[in-house]
Amino acid sequence: MATLKPFAALRRRADLAEKICELPYDVMSSEEARQLAAGNPLSFLHVSKPEIDLPQGTDIYAPEVYAKGRENFQRLIVEGALKKDSQPCFYLYRQVMGKHVQVGLVAAASCEDYLRGTVRKHELTRPDKEDDRARHIESLNSQTGPVFLVYRAVAALDGLIATRTTEKPDVDFTAVDNVQHTAWTIADPATLLAIQKEFTRIPFLYIADGHHRCAAAARVYLRQEELNPYQAFGHPSGEGGSGGEGGYFLAVIFPHDQTQILPYHRVLKDLNGMTPARVLEKLDGVFVIERAGSAAPARQHELGLYLDGRWHTLHFRPRFAATTDPIEKLDVTLLQKYVLDPVFGIDDPRTSKRINFAGGIRGTAELERWVNSGEYACAFSMFPTRIEDLMIIADAGGIMPPKSTWFEPKLRDGMFCHLLT
Repeated sequence: MATLKPFAALRRRADLAEKICELPYDVMSSEEARQLAAGNPLSFLHVSKPEIDLPQGTDIYAPEVYAKGRENFQRLIVEGALKKDSQPCFYLYRQVMGKHVQVGLVAAASCEDYLRGTVRKHELTRPDKEDDRARHIESLNSQTGPVFLVYRAVAALDGLIATRTTEKPDVDFTAVDNVQHTAWTIADPATLLAIQKEFTRIPFLYIADGHHRCAAAARVYLRQEELNPYQAFGHPSGEGGSGGEGGYFLAVIFPHDQTQILPYHRVLKDLNGMTPARVLEKLDGVFVIERAGSAAPARQHELGLYLDGRWHTLHFRPRFAATTDPIEKLDVTLLQKYVLDPVFGIDDPRTSKRINFAGGIRGTAELERWVNSGEYACAFSMFPTRIEDLMIIADAGGIMPPKSTWFEPKLRDGMFCHLLT
């Protein structure tokens, strides 16, 4: 069962939310963050990417970066831009992006659930990125970036949440990217208990976005437990270390049928010594090719190829997709296994310098721009991975290929913070 608990959030002042709340630290470069935060001392980027307040070229993992983040975080608290609630609550967080609407429950999720596999993952994490987020948490004594979790939708729970969104919200603003962010507070004991009870019936939660944040929170928790061995994970007393805030991590939990996954496109630096005509000859053995194709694939096992100034539509030949293995039938897996490696010589997309990735939020026009600039030779546009496939793979303990999913809209940093003490 999933263990969630209410917590007393450190929240942005409602009238300052638009100035404070920002996109996550890991969807932009330091220079992009510097430009976004320019002239806005309230921007949460001063906390999540504090290198923007230090000389250009500063190592983003240098001790002074984390110290500056702590200083900026404390300044926002002292000035009253961020204020902690007086009692534990659940919160609702609705995002509207065009016609897409999703409503998540903001809660403290259990680190022990993550360590035991009740919170399921589908990606590998990098130690250096875990180190960074763990140092950030410990420097601030707070988790400021939520983990995006998903559960298989439950009608009773989703109905309960929907009812509360008819009430007057605490905060409601539209960001510069035209995504609307609205939040409500749930403080009455009866509803808090009802929500917790509903989640005890949910066997698993799934990480959609935020694997490094989740892993870092668990690492900080275990490090704290080393200092307090009588509260260690799996202690025979059954108490565990999760009784304190350090045993929990900041999460927003959505029903699976409200999530939106955009494609994650592939862009190649070169044609591996081939001409465009030779590339199409090689691909003809894997795909049925429409030479006058469209930029955006319309269905699974269909791709777009931008090559030599025009789009082609590629349909995997049936024998390549004829598998029941949930990982092997993913389009990103098929492309890697039958095209990127044997045709283009890209054997490891995690480390190869000859491939780049573009989240679907950028659109296929961005792929055209990259290739037309001469910096890249061709681009593959992908059809989005299904959330059902993600959960099936996570249930089987599988790891999805890198850059398989791009969730939108992104949860804003600074909307809610989870103080560890």
